[in-house]
Amino acid sequence: MSNSISFQTVIEYVEALSIEEQDLLVELISKRRIEQRRKEIAANAAKTLEAMRTATAKRGTLKDLRNDLLSEE
Repeated sequence: MSNSISFQTVIEYVEALSIEEQDLLVELISKRRIEQRRKEIAANAAKTLEAMRTATAKRGTLKDLRNDLLSEE
């Protein structure tokens, strides 16, 4: 964002809205966050499928995963 607005300024703008507008804004932000998260999940799934397709994904048991995670510390 090239024209940064302080968080406090945003809060003041939101507080200046009517209750109905504030409710609509909350709903809109929530829906956009959900859609953004869906896109992130889809991108992660595509990466995982690609790793499986190219045989670069790690496979193993829960014990293998635990050992792998503990060895990275």
